[in-house]
Amino acid sequence: VQLVESGGGLVQPGGSLRLSCAASGFAFSSAGMSWDRQTPGKERELVAAIYSAGAITHYADSVKGRFTISRDNNKNMMYLEMNNLKYEDAAVYYCRRLFPVVWGRGTQVTVSS
Repeated sequence: VQLVESGGGLVQPGGSLRLSCAASGFAFSSAGMSWDRQTPGKERELVAAIYSAGAITHYADSVKGRFTISRDNNKNMMYLEMNNLKYEDAAVYYCRRLFPVVWGRGTQVTVSS
């Protein structure tokens, strides 16, 4: 079972990034998945979740209207489109399989002018 994130980087406030998560080793299409993030000294927090068919999604209040979670079950991929990024969005972003829990290694998002 493996989750590999990509797409992080440096972006200016107001900018956009698209994170990707490549999944392998399990039945991705039937798995609930999420993006979580963590900054130093803080607990990891849920950013967005998506259920198997992609029709049901959930977002943290702090990202509603700016971030969009999606998945392509044919490619075993999950995405996080992040728009209008703010300084407080800077974090390491992790891909997670919800049950049983599996974490990726994370990808760094830096928001700086």
